[in-house]
Amino acid sequence: MTIEITNESGVDVDETVLLRLMENSFAELHVSPDADVAILLVDEGAMEALHVQWMDEPGPTDVLSFPMDELRPGTEDQPTAPGLLGDIVLCPQVAQTQAETAGHPTIDELIMLTTHGLLHLLGFDHAEPDEEREMFGLQRDLIVAFRVSEKRRAS
Repeated sequence: MTIEITNESGVDVDETVLLRLMENSFAELHVSPDADVAILLVDEGAMEALHVQWMDEPGPTDVLSFPMDELRPGTEDQPTAPGLLGDIVLCPQVAQTQAETAGHPTIDELIMLTTHGLLHLLGFDHAEPDEEREMFGLQRDLIVAFRVSEKRRAS
């Protein structure tokens, strides 16, 4: 499994947390250990340019996902095939603003956004109410599983 994290945002982010999150989420979703994903952290200007180019919407956003091989979650008996999941682009400045509004640390917002981006790479969406319930429920479960693994790791 290759998880490439590049921080071009100018904001100090604990990339090891994002790496552990992805490793844990891959295991939970039975994604092949031979699947690859890239996480890029960018500043507001770069994120706004991507948001306009790909979504035709003004202003920076918090996360964008660019799926590649259209991989889907696997099962314990049949993990996801090897391949390129795609790219997750995060904007820590937007995440920081959202975290302040929500009253939690920026890293918690980045954990949520990274998980959200990964689910989009795996084909999940939230355009319809039933899709939203499924995606956000799975997002919550993955974050809880990650927090449990982090507590075990710390003890």
